[in-house]
Amino acid sequence: MYIDTQKIQALYAKIKAFDTIIIHRHQRPDPDALGSQLGLKALLVNKFPNKRILAAGSNLKSLEWLGMMDKVTKEDYQEALVIVCDTANRPRVDGQHFDQGQALVKIDHHVLVDSYGDPELVYTQSSSTSEMVTYISKSLGADLPMTQEAAILLYAGILGDTGRFLFSTSSDTFTAAAYLTEFDLPLRELTDHFQVMPLAEFKFHSFAMENLDLLEPGIAVLHISQADIKAHGITEDQTNSVVNIPSQIEGMYAWLNFVEQEGDKPKWRVRLRSKGPVINKIAEEHGGGGHPMAAGADAYSQEEIQTIIEKIQAAVAEYRKEQSK
Repeated sequence: MYIDTQKIQALYAKIKAFDTIIIHRHQRPDPDALGSQLGLKALLVNKFPNKRILAAGSNLKSLEWLGMMDKVTKEDYQEALVIVCDTANRPRVDGQHFDQGQALVKIDHHVLVDSYGDPELVYTQSSSTSEMVTYISKSLGADLPMTQEAAILLYAGILGDTGRFLFSTSSDTFTAAAYLTEFDLPLRELTDHFQVMPLAEFKFHSFAMENLDLLEPGIAVLHISQADIKAHGITEDQTNSVVNIPSQIEGMYAWLNFVEQEGDKPKWRVRLRSKGPVINKIAEEHGGGGHPMAAGADAYSQEEIQTIIEKIQAAVAEYRKEQSK
């Protein structure tokens, strides 16, 4: 197993030393961000009922089934330990004042682009930060025992970042998942959260298929406007369910979604996915980041959108060239 026991002990020492612990994660949270954040909170609340354990950040309606954030004030940070989960770089941390605590810890599985926190637990071989938190609990044993509440949240996080165990998995991932299932999880209910959807969202999949732009070599692009979102009676969060539709097309190497944002100034949320070419560096060049084959970014003009597409085309061409050697 990849977990460094010395770093885990250093983390545990910090946890024991503080009466207030505030846990953050990244903006626009996904199930792993929330699962690791709230799963860690559940573990700490169970072991340390007399400490103040707070989850900071914004709520996301589509993921409220995982839990809600706490009300956190600037004053709460004065003598607090801050733990940031699943966030590669500081600008992406959701919530204010995370850098104003007395101590800062990072727990993450993304490629290291911004070193912060002491200790800093970064394991890119992990499928998810939820998998890491699972192993932290397992390693500490009775010092931070697993609970059913935490297991549900952490299992959901692993499900989310592996696409229901379709990618980014290893033997460690399945071992962690098997361990969590020992806590009587509602497995069918958890899986349904990732595949059952309202009829309007389901019909939106037809729109996505019909409006894909297929580019050479093996690239798909989908543009989603605010008018499209309103016409289909869905939320922006629900557009996420169509992101991997192009992965089912034979010969596909990479695909992109550009989702227009509300507001007076032009802005698009960019979702990038790949079956081989490394794309997270491109995302980092446009205010985002993520994993080598799953990342997010922002675009602020049609020209920037075209630039991102051209960079993806170049990355795919280079990947195909390397594969042909």
